[in-house]
Amino acid sequence: VQLQASGGGLVQAGGSLRLSCAASGFNLDEYVLGWFRQAPGKEREAISSISPYDGSAVYADSVKGRFTISSDDAKNTVYLQMNNLNPEDSAIYYCAATPISSDGCLLGRGYDYWGQGTQVTVSS
Repeated sequence: VQLQASGGGLVQAGGSLRLSCAASGFNLDEYVLGWFRQAPGKEREAISSISPYDGSAVYADSVKGRFTISSDDAKNTVYLQMNNLNPEDSAIYYCAATPISSDGCLLGRGYDYWGQGTQVTVSS
């Protein structure tokens, strides 16, 4: 199992970015995928997760209405569309995966596999 996150960068406040998490070694339909972020000096924050099997998804209150998680089975990739970004969204963003279980898309669930981070910086 490997996860490759990409798509981070520098954007002005109010702008948008789309993060990608390319998965290999497993089928998305058998896993739950999540996005996390961690800013300097802050704890890691779970921001969204999706179960591609049924399309169910959840979001943290801090990103609800601005971020959208989605999956593309053909590309074995999960995306995080981030709109209306603000400086507080600046962080390293990570994707993670774990086999489907009874926890489903629970935002604070544990994950077995992690990708490397991608830096998102939002300037004011």
